[in-house]
Amino acid sequence: MTEIDQALEALRANPDDHKAQSGFYDLFLNMSFFVPTINETVDTDGEGGKEQIEVPLIVEADGIDYLVFFDQQERLNEWAEEEVPCLQLPGHVLVEMTPDKLHWAMNIGTEYNKQFAPDEIAWLKDVVTRCKAEELH
Repeated sequence: MTEIDQALEALRANPDDHKAQSGFYDLFLNMSFFVPTINETVDTDGEGGKEQIEVPLIVEADGIDYLVFFDQQERLNEWAEEEVPCLQLPGHVLVEMTPDKLHWAMNIGTEYNKQFAPDEIAWLKDVVTRCKAEELH
């Protein structure tokens, strides 16, 4: 059981407990996650120039798009059933880079999985924005 697993378990046991919420989300924002990536060909100049770029994998389930990520590379590889390319990003960077309406799926395939809805991600974006503003003062 990892540190985020323990925090998630505490949150599930006491979903209305401010200390459990704060513990989970603070840890989430400050730890790194493994985000599986795929290579995508993009038009670079509008004149037929193409370039391969590595982009986060988005998985569709039941008509909903999910950004998938894991707290351990081993969990990612077990889910993918092979070693896959990935980016390692802090939670606060995941928050900042996530477009509106995208859902998250953390640690899928484990008993410590969690789905994040867009309103929860928007709330986290607000938290990150406020924290950055406080750092500047």
